[in-house]
Amino acid sequence: MASRITELVVDSRDPAALAAWWAEVLGYEVQGTEDDGAVEIGPPGQPPKGPVPTLLFAPVAHPTPGKLRLHLDLNATDRDQDAELARLLVLGATPVDVGQGPLSDTMTWHVLADPEGNEFCLLASTVPPLGG
Repeated sequence: MASRITELVVDSRDPAALAAWWAEVLGYEVQGTEDDGAVEIGPPGQPPKGPVPTLLFAPVAHPTPGKLRLHLDLNATDRDQDAELARLLVLGATPVDVGQGPLSDTMTWHVLADPEGNEFCLLASTVPPLGG
C-alpha cells in the first residue's frame, strides 16, 4: 500500500484572491471555501479526492520567512513556452532570479512568482490537457 497526494496547501495572506489567480492560470474552479477563509481549487468536474491534487489556499497572517522548499512546475497544454510565459506575465506573474541563468539547451525553464511571491517554474515542454 502507498499514500497519494490529494491536495497541496499554500499559505496565503488573501486566499480568495490567490485561489482566483491560480484558477485562471490552471483552468481550475473553486471546489469549496472553509469557515476560516481557506479556498480549494481543482480541475473542473473532478470529484473530491480525485486523481489530480487540488490546491488549498489557507489564510495566514504572515508568510513563511526564507526560501520555500517546495515549488510547482507548470507545463503549457495548448501553446509554446513563450506564449504561455506572456500569458502568465499578463495575469500578474513576475520573473524571479534565483541564479538560474539564461535559457539554454540544459536550462529550459523560467522561474516566476505568483502575486504573493510564491515561486514556480514554467517548463519548456507541453503536456496534454486534463482529460485529453
